[in-house]
Amino acid sequence: MSEKGRVEAFSDGVFAIAITLLVLEIHVPEIERHQSLWTALGREWPSYFAYVVGFLIIGVMWLNHHTTFGCIATVNRPLLLLNLLLLMAIAAVPWPVELVARYLDRGDQASVAVAVLGLLMTAMSVTFTAFWQYALRHPALLAEGVSVPASGRLRFALGLAGYPALTLLSFVSAPVTLALHGVLALYYAFDQTLARAAAPAGA
Repeated sequence: MSEKGRVEAFSDGVFAIAITLLVLEIHVPEIERHQSLWTALGREWPSYFAYVVGFLIIGVMWLNHHTTFGCIATVNRPLLLLNLLLLMAIAAVPWPVELVARYLDRGDQASVAVAVLGLLMTAMSVTFTAFWQYALRHPALLAEGVSVPASGRLRFALGLAGYPALTLLSFVSAPVTLALHGVLALYYAFDQTLARAAAPAGA
């Protein structure tokens, strides 16, 4: 296996573990006699909400990480270190998701929980941008024919500005802010900037 292949395999393992840990925050509710299980399940809505958004975040980040490595031919030590920083953020996602699942229906605590998620997403955006910009500034690392459209800068700028804004917005409405985290993840799922960069020239 090539050095690049080893990095991708290791990264995929981190993504797989992180995304699997999310489901642990969906608990089977305890009920008393004569209570409705449907009602008890309904009270767990913060866990479902947090799980869906957390799954979107990690899943879409994996998708874009995979696409990014389609643009890369080889790796060096600085790129490996930047990838590790990104994986450190990915591995931490289940923790703020647990906070959100536990406190989303608890007023001020909900705002703090979603703000913590926003801070982590800001860190993730910074590390992913640093990873990508480093690769672009070292053409020897890139695959032949990689061409990055000007819109690529807007793609990363949206995250660098958007996640801090969502962190502040969490103190206005935590549930709405959590939903917007999901919307931003979906934007990155369907944005084709990285896919066009990774496509062979003329494709």
